[in-house]
Amino acid sequence: MSKKKDTPRPLPESLHLPLTGTDSHAHLDSTGLIENLSEVMDRARLAGVAHIGQVFLGPSAYHENKEKFAPYPGVFFLMGIHPCDAQECTGAVMQDMRKAFQNDPDLKAVGEIGLDFYWHDCPHFIQEEAFRLQLALAVETCRPVVIHSRDAATDSLRILESEGFAGRPLLWHCFSGDAVPLLDRILANGWHISIPGPVTYPANQTLRDAVAQIPLDRLLVETDCPYLAPVPWRGKPNEPSLVVFTAMTVAEIRNMSPEELWTTCGNNALRFFGVTA
Repeated sequence: MSKKKDTPRPLPESLHLPLTGTDSHAHLDSTGLIENLSEVMDRARLAGVAHIGQVFLGPSAYHENKEKFAPYPGVFFLMGIHPCDAQECTGAVMQDMRKAFQNDPDLKAVGEIGLDFYWHDCPHFIQEEAFRLQLALAVETCRPVVIHSRDAATDSLRILESEGFAGRPLLWHCFSGDAVPLLDRILANGWHISIPGPVTYPANQTLRDAVAQIPLDRLLVETDCPYLAPVPWRGKPNEPSLVVFTAMTVAEIRNMSPEELWTTCGNNALRFFGVTA
């Protein structure tokens, strides 16, 4: 019996979006992407992605890989200790991060930081301590914050509000189902929200309903690559070029033209991170 061939998937450039988009959250230093960075970046620009927020999970990753992005002026940086690695948030690491933020204007935000109660890699109290330390770093260095919150939205909000982050520049990265019941509270705090590929998945109607309620001026799109590839590339490694399919779905939800949604979300990201177009 012959093997069934994969159905051809549409290429990102087939959507013909202008070069005005931003992938607000990518892990381009991941295995499979960093080794092919030039090709990945070429595909992104061909798809209409002008800027990419590269997330370094701690100062070691930042120091090891930051120079690899020098040829790509559209890339800006985020850095933070992921909650699953919160044990690494030592005094020496915090000092290293502090110096980096003081000296590198390309470091635009502290993130991704927060809480992750889905995995059991790190005790909750250690995650909370690391979260609070990095929130303080964001205040000290005058940077916005990018939040990772998985199965922990209530506790994330409790900590953020107790640390005085209502009204401060904050992006809720990879907005998903566990945060939907708290959407009104997130919006009341004046925060931005970034939508990932799972909004394209058929089972995520609750998420799509929520996307329709987010103020347009606080809406961003992201890949979180190499994870969470959108339909029609679900199941394959994700990369910045594929964020166009997420944007297409968000545009459909909001009854907007894809070009308008794409450019608006791109401009929202640049404004939030303080990036010059």
